[in-house]
Amino acid sequence: MKKTYKIDVDCANCANKMELAAKATPGVSDCVVNFMTLKMSVEFEPGADRDAVMQDVLKACKRVESDCEIYL
Repeated sequence: MKKTYKIDVDCANCANKMELAAKATPGVSDCVVNFMTLKMSVEFEPGADRDAVMQDVLKACKRVESDCEIYL
């Protein structure tokens, strides 16, 4: 399953860091962050709890870019 989230990030490099952090999160099979549209598309692994996984993605993104936000 794939879902798109609105994000708030300041620069393209920060968006790239968020994308890499999200891809490394258990339960995420793929992630694409588009800095120009300020959107994050997340593809979840089958059977993953989307809400729990996205909380982990948010924590991972905050570790690499503390002022980013994902609107869940």
